[in-house]
Amino acid sequence: MRMQEIEIMSPAGSFDALMAAIQGGAGSVYFGAGQLNMRARSSSNFSPDDIRRITEICREHGVKSYLTLNTIIYDEELPLMREMVDLAKDSGVSAIIASDLSVLEYARSRGVEIHISTQCNITNIEAVKFYAKYADVMVLARELNIGQMESITRAIREERIAGPKGELVQIEVFVHGALCMAVSGKCYISLDNFNSSANRGACMQPCRRAYHVKDVDDQIELEIDNKYIMSPKDLMTLPILDRLLDAGVTVLKIEGRGRSAEYVKTVTRTYHEAVEAWKNRQYTLENVEKWTAEVNKVYNRGFWSGYYLGEKTGEWSERYGSQATQKKVYIGKVVNFFAKLNVAEIKIETHSLNAGDNFLVIGPTTGAYEGKADEIRVELKPVSQAVKGDHCSVAVTETLRRGDKVYLVVDAGHPLFQVQTEKL
Repeated sequence: MRMQEIEIMSPAGSFDALMAAIQGGAGSVYFGAGQLNMRARSSSNFSPDDIRRITEICREHGVKSYLTLNTIIYDEELPLMREMVDLAKDSGVSAIIASDLSVLEYARSRGVEIHISTQCNITNIEAVKFYAKYADVMVLARELNIGQMESITRAIREERIAGPKGELVQIEVFVHGALCMAVSGKCYISLDNFNSSANRGACMQPCRRAYHVKDVDDQIELEIDNKYIMSPKDLMTLPILDRLLDAGVTVLKIEGRGRSAEYVKTVTRTYHEAVEAWKNRQYTLENVEKWTAEVNKVYNRGFWSGYYLGEKTGEWSERYGSQATQKKVYIGKVVNFFAKLNVAEIKIETHSLNAGDNFLVIGPTTGAYEGKADEIRVELKPVSQAVKGDHCSVAVTETLRRGDKVYLVVDAGHPLFQVQTEKL
């Protein structure tokens, strides 16, 4: 397969993350807007008014744009659903990601390309044939193993199963990110506990918490391996990515619409490098170890390869929250940028910046810029440290913008690693 036939699909929950995905080498991005998507109540979610701007940015950079309309739809929401499909068509969205038949039928009638969501739980070739009436791309259930995937892709080729465009159906799989304890994301724990439905984009994630298991009658506490018995480790397929590609998968989906810009950039870039290596026959154990170290730097709950190797039960998180090996600490913002010199002026608002420190700059147009403070100047004089209240100048290699946020990047063991920091 040629490189252009392998598409890395990255998440975008903000304009910062959208630009970061593009910088990382994504072939497409997927995003939600408004209330009819599975991250509708996430802290990271676009409004319908953002859709046109998103598609314009994607077209400018040669990246496909996919709008998620993947919740279940009730009768009273049909008019809104139709408005969103019409808006997607008018804005030039590349495709919509959907599972509800009302969306599939209406989008097909409007000539909007459709990709099948994980909520459809596709596990066999007959399901592929059915959904081929609607979709050119469909994601397989995360519970399948690689052999089952390969059987499906082979049957698509042998039986010439084509989507509406007349081309063979493409198979997509999740390759990285959070895994849910439920089959294909269908879960009612959040609805039961908090009256907030995961199937309506409003999961409160009670499964991520620690639990004790007790017999109500006899008060016998069951012995379990750890307290996080419903919170799987995150999916990470870099050690088996060559096998997924050899099995005929062509679209690699990264989970994480609620994740930060640098998470999106780091994971996208790493998987892009891995696909390039597979293409050039440089997919080696040494490279896998290097890539794994990279994705370990950003948010994760620990890693495992999911069900793709035939495992029947999950590997569970060892503790709450991220196990990333790096964190970011807010230190200030960009207040000026001198384009001719490639120098950014940064106002230090908290902590300090030392010569040699690694820093991160995030903004809606900048995306995620990673730099190193090889030299710091305050009032044009070289200094070893800029402290709270200082306006310092640092050389950079890309354009930064006023208002961009600046973070110090710290490794485990750094004094600031244990303070309240934002997730990478």
